[in-house]
Amino acid sequence: MSLAIFDLDNTLIGGDSDHLWGEFLVRKRLVDGDYYRTENDRFYRDYQAGRLDVDAYLQFALRPLAEIPTTRLTELHRQFMRECIEPIRLPKSDRLLQQHRDRGDDLLIITATNRFVTAPIASWLGVDELLATEAEIQAGAYTGRYTGTPCYREGKVTRLQNWLQHYSGTLAGSHFYSDSINDLPLLQKVDTPIAVDPDDELRRCALGNGWDIISLRD
Repeated sequence: MSLAIFDLDNTLIGGDSDHLWGEFLVRKRLVDGDYYRTENDRFYRDYQAGRLDVDAYLQFALRPLAEIPTTRLTELHRQFMRECIEPIRLPKSDRLLQQHRDRGDDLLIITATNRFVTAPIASWLGVDELLATEAEIQAGAYTGRYTGTPCYREGKVTRLQNWLQHYSGTLAGSHFYSDSINDLPLLQKVDTPIAVDPDDELRRCALGNGWDIISLRD
């Protein structure tokens, strides 16, 4: 039994759920459209370029969770799944996940996107274990802040190391699949790093290190 770890956005699904959630909020007129779209796009470009200020981004991205009633958020996420996530499901991702299940591997999704957005997606993909950025909840409502270590760049390594303290196995024989150079710290920790439809910088890194490069979209 080995641990198979997967990034979510642009790896297991054919888009970025965090950015898509922001676009969804704009379309539903739940945020200031022009401002929110501009900032959402700017932060996404910063992420792609590897220069994201994660604290500033999380202050921006988590604020709507505090401003929209919790009961409405549940229904909004169901709509989000139908309209934005289900259309970008990747059949090759489903087959890859099943291959690891058939081998007896444990599956773990690790993502920088917050748990509110990603927990239903992980469940929809049939993956029970999820490490995500945690949106703070007090008295049953989101505060607009995050708690703990953001699950981003080196933070993914920190969060995984903490998770491993309660896991029955180790990283021996582990795989990690990712599309982004932002995940380089974790890719360097596993036995088998695999670049999935990688960005240009990760592709160069993977080629230089002899890592496998695969596509789940072709």
